[in-house]
Amino acid sequence: MKPAFLALAAGLALGAMAATAAPAMAQSVLKIGLQDDPDTLDPVSNWSFVGRHVLQSLCDKIVDIDETGKIIPMLAESWEWSPDSTVLTLKLRKDALFHDGTPVDAAAIKYNLERALTSGISRRKAEISAIKSVDAVDATTVRINLKEPSVPLLAALSDRAGMIISPAAGGKLGDKFTEAPVCSGPYKFLERVVQDRIVLEKFPQYYDAAKYHFDRLIYRGMPDSNVRLLNLRSRQLDLIERLAATDVEAVKKDKALAVDPVVGLGYYGITFSIGGEGANLDAGKKAAIREAFSLAIDRQAISNVVFDGQASTGNQPFPPSSPFYDKNFPVPGRDLDAAKKKMAEAGVKSVDLELLVPTDAERQQVAQLIQAMVQEIGIKVSIKPTELMTLLDVARQGKFQAHLVGWSGRVDPDLNVTPMLACGVATNDAKYCNEQLDTILAKARSLGDVEARKAEYAKAMAILLKDLPIVYLYHSQWIFAHSSTLTGFKPAPDGIIRLTNVSRKN
Repeated sequence: MKPAFLALAAGLALGAMAATAAPAMAQSVLKIGLQDDPDTLDPVSNWSFVGRHVLQSLCDKIVDIDETGKIIPMLAESWEWSPDSTVLTLKLRKDALFHDGTPVDAAAIKYNLERALTSGISRRKAEISAIKSVDAVDATTVRINLKEPSVPLLAALSDRAGMIISPAAGGKLGDKFTEAPVCSGPYKFLERVVQDRIVLEKFPQYYDAAKYHFDRLIYRGMPDSNVRLLNLRSRQLDLIERLAATDVEAVKKDKALAVDPVVGLGYYGITFSIGGEGANLDAGKKAAIREAFSLAIDRQAISNVVFDGQASTGNQPFPPSSPFYDKNFPVPGRDLDAAKKKMAEAGVKSVDLELLVPTDAERQQVAQLIQAMVQEIGIKVSIKPTELMTLLDVARQGKFQAHLVGWSGRVDPDLNVTPMLACGVATNDAKYCNEQLDTILAKARSLGDVEARKAEYAKAMAILLKDLPIVYLYHSQWIFAHSSTLTGFKPAPDGIIRLTNVSRKN
């Protein structure tokens, strides 16, 4: 007899929706389809992955990464660590301006890092918590003093923690900065219609303006991958993120379209509320039940059914391709007997678990497969489709039992663990705390040698795979599709759309 989840897998299919017609746009407009509507456009409070797509073109960062994952200059032309790795000195470029015409100088960098550390709305605190103080040495020199050595800091500054806003606008708007953001990127904010569009226009005074070839960017959130693809085919969009893996071959055969995939840095997993007020009294309090849950899942089946075999199965915060993936903890196969023993060890025969799942088709399918798999050991999952921004807000408050959300990943391994699982950090949805884990992670952050860091992360994995606050499932590719008339697009492993040197051929 076939397992229940195989019967379900055979019947899963993506539903198509008709694309809405839109008037033709000028050649200088680039229309981009995102999986969701972003939450905020303030780098300190933004928590959605899609928000990073918009912020990448709106707000320059201290440093960036290239398509290989290497950290490269952006607002900082160069940087230097002190011998003991407790002081990071940045040398800034001299020609960067904010969209309000004020200069991007050392005082602005100091303002932004202090804002990220102290603002009541900041979600960046855990990412840069090692900072003790920031000195504006002169107009183009910034000295960042650390409480302790922290190698991941530079990588953190390649994302939202390193995005720089205008101090004048930040001081004037405060927590309402997201309504009229002023940064220093190649594009400036024009308008936002929530749940419809975000429009940016080119900033002529940008220091590298010649590398940006569109006068206007229009971002639209479309949770259904079919809708995004239909809009791309009908030319209502020029570029879309997260093309469904099952559509890759068909798009490759379409001469009007092109596909650009890249292996991601992050993971998808089930996060359990451990210490939050919504925690399930069984699954949230008994690690053995979470172990049973993990053992009941066939990760390869999820990859095969939902992602046409293109997702890498996983059980750690890092993909198997990462040098920090610990091969001593291989991805477990499905083992129902072992799972049932863990349920018995926990002293339960059945568990009712509510799972919050974003509304996109792929994660809904993953949830349905998991629902069928774990039902065979007595875990009854009720799936609650939830708009992503609402889900993230509920998760931050700890008012959930479990959720299926991914983490896009960072180039430094610490940033795939600490922001989600360190004791007391604002972005720890699980409200999980293990002081031994925190001690190990702190030591790993102090080490510059890769092999020495690997040894510490092996200790961390032993703890995480026992406690299982997050049951890691898979590591997906970021798959972009676009009009074949677009040239110069290079996907980066963080999955963020970068438009440097992207243009449209006639």
